Amino acid sequence: MNYVQNFIPIHGHLFLSALIAAFPILFFFWALAIKRMAAHLASFFTLVFALTISVIVYKMPTVLSVMSATQGIVYGLIPIAWIIINSVFLYKLTVKTGQFDVIRNSVVSITEDRRLQALLIAFSFGAFLEGSAGFGAPVAITSALLVGLGFNPLYAAGICLLANTAPVAFGAIGSPVIAMAGPTGVSALEISKMIGRQLPLISIFIPLYLIIVMAGFKKAMEVLPALLVSGLSFALTQFFTSNFMGPELPDVLSALVSLITLAAFLRFWKPKNIFYFKHEEAAAALETQPVSHTTGQVAKAWSPFIVLTIFITIWGIPQIKLALTGQYAGENPVLKALNAIGGAASFSPDVPFLNNHIINGSHTPIAAMYKLDLLGTAGTAIFIAAIMAKFILKISWKDWFTVFFDTLKELKFPILTILFIVGFAYVMNASGMITTLALALAKTSVMFPFFSPVLGWLGVFITGSDTSSNVLFGTLQQVSAQSVGMNPLLALAANSSGGVTGKMISPQSIAVACAATGLIGRESELLRFTVKHSLFLLLIICLLTFLQSNVLSWMVP
Repeated sequence: MNYVQNFIPIHGHLFLSALIAAFPILFFFWALAIKRMAAHLASFFTLVFALTISVIVYKMPTVLSVMSATQGIVYGLIPIAWIIINSVFLYKLTVKTGQFDVIRNSVVSITEDRRLQALLIAFSFGAFLEGSAGFGAPVAITSALLVGLGFNPLYAAGICLLANTAPVAFGAIGSPVIAMAGPTGVSALEISKMIGRQLPLISIFIPLYLIIVMAGFKKAMEVLPALLVSGLSFALTQFFTSNFMGPELPDVLSALVSLITLAAFLRFWKPKNIFYFKHEEAAAALETQPVSHTTGQVAKAWSPFIVLTIFITIWGIPQIKLALTGQYAGENPVLKALNAIGGAASFSPDVPFLNNHIINGSHTPIAAMYKLDLLGTAGTAIFIAAIMAKFILKISWKDWFTVFFDTLKELKFPILTILFIVGFAYVMNASGMITTLALALAKTSVMFPFFSPVLGWLGVFITGSDTSSNVLFGTLQQVSAQSVGMNPLLALAANSSGGVTGKMISPQSIAVACAATGLIGRESELLRFTVKHSLFLLLIICLLTFLQSNVLSWMVP
């Protein structure tokens, strides 16, 4: 049986059709933001509502609707969930072996100045954790670390949430970009390039803004050289890696470059005055010095993430990537051998009953396959790095497997949330609901480029994930942009870039930060602290996107 997509199911009533199509999204917003339902339950019921509307209102055959959900769920599992599982797993191995304490001490022993500690830990170190693990780990770890150093808990949580703005779009080894590439059909590298021509401009500004919020403009100017070193090194690396290496490494490499560059700079430059918060100035002299470690100990502690960086770099090389997915057609004998292995580990079976049974608006059948590149996904590169970490960190196989299964257990509900969200997105896309919303949104006409990032901001505010937001609104952005004459690639990047500004006010992020800093029950205070900064940074992204669409179009690849 075939299904011809009907984008205005309530004939002659576009906005009424759009209202019905928006119901699953509105329900999801209500369930999380107002009802405070558990995310995995909210996403499950949202998927159920989307399936129901697709069948009853859009007249989509039930079997096609259900199978489109399974296509999304499989994509949510591989590559998205596989990347997140192994990212968190690798981080937890360093914690289990005690090497994470060495990593922490190697960072906090560099300076006593609270402003510079915030740059090193909240900005650079937090970005590194976001790039390698994500999923709340960066804010939880860095805010707890700052509290341990003597920061006011509310300030520690707020500063870390604000600092987390710069790396979120490329978090968990590029998961948000990879997730968007699937349902939109746009190359992850192309999306990465465009995001890399927006976010670096914010990344330069974040260190300065962070210290102004923390200590005031005058105190920020006292450490301006360090702010420039931190922001510029991060932004330039973020631009280069996102434009020439893909979405997997911008956070990891930018954070490492920023961290190492600033640490080296602080060996030769010190601020005239050491800054402490007022409540701790009297006790500043009584502070104990952090534990020192040898260069070899520090290198060993960081080595799992260095190995991860090497493998992700290898996985991102175009010819190797083709071989890992069984698509290499060259004559290199090594790559040909790898291609045979990659081909055996890559599967693209048709989605039963769905493949070529949906007819789009151009009267063209839509192909539907389960894409399972088991070796080619970046998650497998991280998993191999975790295997190597077992030998580097000298952890027993028993403990190694214990950490892995503990990671799976800890992430079971976030993974379910991702699977349901991706399934929901595929149902909305296959049924035509996304296009219905896009047609209504396109009525904003020339102002759509300005409002485009707001969708991403709302998505991350509700879901707590740039990955989920990109899956939720990626196709909507794409179709809406085409309707109003905006470059679709710019709209996709705007969704992700706008989304990063919503992370600091997401209920999930707020809850994680409060739990890590002992602020449970004071979530509303933290939200009031961050919401004005979120709206201000969102406005900057909106203006930048509008300019790139109308005046600075040369910035679009």
